[in-house]
Amino acid sequence: MKAWLLNDFGLDNLALGETAKPVPKAGELLVKIGAVSLNFRDKAIVDGFYEPHLVPKPLIPVSDASGTVVALGEGVSRFKVGDRVNSHLYSRWIDGEPRPDEPAYCFGMPLPGGLAEYMIIHEESAVRAPDNMSDEEASTLPIAALTAWYSLVDYGQVQPGQTVLVQGTGGVSIFAVQLATGNCAWRQGYRYLQQRCQS
Repeated sequence: MKAWLLNDFGLDNLALGETAKPVPKAGELLVKIGAVSLNFRDKAIVDGFYEPHLVPKPLIPVSDASGTVVALGEGVSRFKVGDRVNSHLYSRWIDGEPRPDEPAYCFGMPLPGGLAEYMIIHEESAVRAPDNMSDEEASTLPIAALTAWYSLVDYGQVQPGQTVLVQGTGGVSIFAVQLATGNCAWRQGYRYLQQRCQS
C-alpha cells in the first residue's frame, strides 16, 4: 500500500512510499482510510521533539483517522465490513485511569498511524463515525473534539446559561465554541464523544 513514511526527523524526511498492507489479526479491523486530521502532536513527532526516543523509523504518522472497514480479524463482533469508524489516539485505554504504559500504544507513534491507504484498529478502540459527517469531518473528532468535550462536560460540568471562555482559535477552542453554543450540525458528533467517554 501507499503510505507517508517518516524516515528521520524533519518534514523533508516525510515521503510517500510503499509498505506492506497490514492484515487484521484476531479482534482487529482493517480500515481503508478516507481522511485524517492533523494535531499539534503530529507535527511535534515529525519535528522530533515529542518523545523522540519512542519514534520507530520508518513511521506512518498521524493518529486521527476516519475510514471504512474492509476486512475483519477473527472474532470481531462490534463492527462489520462497510462500517465507517474512527481511530482513537490511545488504542488500549478504554476506561478508568490510564496505565503508565499507555504512550506505548498510541496511533501515529509508536504504532502506525493513518497517513496511509489502510490502518489496523482493534475493534475495542474503534468508534463508529457519525453518519451525518464526511470522513474529513469525522476525522477531526478524536483528539480536538474529545479534549473540548472532556474539558467542558466531564471536567468543567458546564451548565446552560454559563459563559465559556476559549483561548485562541485552534481545533480544541473551535470545538469548545461549537459544543458550548449547541451547534446542531454537530449533534451526532456529540453522540460519538459520549460513546467514547462512556465506553
